[in-house]
Amino acid sequence: MSADLAESKFSIPVDSENKAKSLNIFSFSFPHHASFHMSWMGFFVSFVSTFAAAPMIAIIREDLELTKPNLGSAGLAAVTGTIGARVIMGSVCDVVGPRYGLSIVLLLSAPFCFCMSYVTSAAGFLICRMGIGLGLATFVACQFWMSCMFNGKCVGLANATAAGWGNLGGGVTQFLMPLIFRGMTSATEGRIYSAWRWAYLVPGLLHTTLGVAVMFIGQDLPDGNYKFLHTSGQLEKKSAATTQYLGITNYRMWCMVATYGFCFGVELTMNNIVAAYLYDQFELDLVTAGTLASCYGLMNLFARSLGGLMSDYMSVKFGMRGRLWTLWVAQTLEGILCVFMALAKDDLATTILFMVLFSICVQASEGASYGIVPYLTRRALGVVSGYIGAGGNAGSTICMALFFTSSSIAVYEGIMYMGFTIIGVTLLVVPIHFPMWGSMFFPGDPNVSEEDYYVAREFNEEEIKEGLALSVQKFCQNSYQERAPSMRPVESSEAKV
Repeated sequence: MSADLAESKFSIPVDSENKAKSLNIFSFSFPHHASFHMSWMGFFVSFVSTFAAAPMIAIIREDLELTKPNLGSAGLAAVTGTIGARVIMGSVCDVVGPRYGLSIVLLLSAPFCFCMSYVTSAAGFLICRMGIGLGLATFVACQFWMSCMFNGKCVGLANATAAGWGNLGGGVTQFLMPLIFRGMTSATEGRIYSAWRWAYLVPGLLHTTLGVAVMFIGQDLPDGNYKFLHTSGQLEKKSAATTQYLGITNYRMWCMVATYGFCFGVELTMNNIVAAYLYDQFELDLVTAGTLASCYGLMNLFARSLGGLMSDYMSVKFGMRGRLWTLWVAQTLEGILCVFMALAKDDLATTILFMVLFSICVQASEGASYGIVPYLTRRALGVVSGYIGAGGNAGSTICMALFFTSSSIAVYEGIMYMGFTIIGVTLLVVPIHFPMWGSMFFPGDPNVSEEDYYVAREFNEEEIKEGLALSVQKFCQNSYQERAPSMRPVESSEAKV
């Protein structure tokens, strides 16, 4: 589509793929910004419901007579159960689109919220928490959707902002669920064991409402929904087996799976341990410890977007190599500050200072990660997004198992060991090399083009002749900006001015 036709169809500047060239968080223009708001809201709701039990756990524990192992297993199930769901969601996005993927997972996890009202045992509590936790697979649809709606100039910022605002649900639920519980306590005339059950109706209704809203308000791609584009022949009908193969044979994806496990995985781990750590280490009361601990999650309000913004800025200055350096610096600094937080174990103020700085770097690393993910592959973007998202949850499981389950390791020691591990794992950014753009220490090969990487590598000659690679070829043209500035076409450089 020509620029003139694109401008007449959309109210905002778009590229040749009709992807938006900028993000305006105050806009609800269709389809780009309407889909942006649907994606982060859907992810936000899943975080609210997944961690809704935490602020009411004292009441739930008494009602169901839960032991410490029961609570630990349920908390682990809520985070670990979504690993497989995120992998599956990647293929769902590739085959049927992000709109159906996000909507369906919200609607499928809603019954578990409602069923929480009928739980009478530890087993039932664990099953419901695992079922609700499956909703965190919305993250994959959220990031895939943003990568389809926004171009390279702002894709890092769009991905980071949508995910960051979604993650805020984990902090908001710490304040929201107690308020809902208080209202339900009044409605049930003081029956607190009934009130917490009634409170779970609210997350269930939010899942249902957003699941339906996403279906009717969002749109899969700038040019239309998958069904229409498949029927009209404008979009390839992807094979799940083909996209899985392309994803799992791309070593860059596995490097990112590991590194993302030690930014998002670390965030989930800290959400689990930091309140108890402050309570025990500094002998604070529960309210004070919880309030200070919430500062860690609230950094999502801006810090993840900051990471995406830095990634986009460094791309303008240095191309893909700038994005890789941004991720390595942010995540290495994350590990260093994690160690400093542990070493500050004897002073509360210093601990909180390093905790906040540590959190900012965690969120910035997550944002910088998804400034790179959209370029790992084009044909199998959903699969790659799914595996990397699942890596985040797997990282949390690994951290909890290695550093925070043994009675022989003090919590501050576990935090310190986790920091050293972050620094080590982040070195996996170094071998990520794009033939045409290069890596952290080596430039790209000027004889290799974007078409060689995204088209010739992922499509056979017959598929290319059938026109299945046309949309990917447009993506290649819009990816020239990831080259080193001296290697960019003149029109690409001018577009950045």
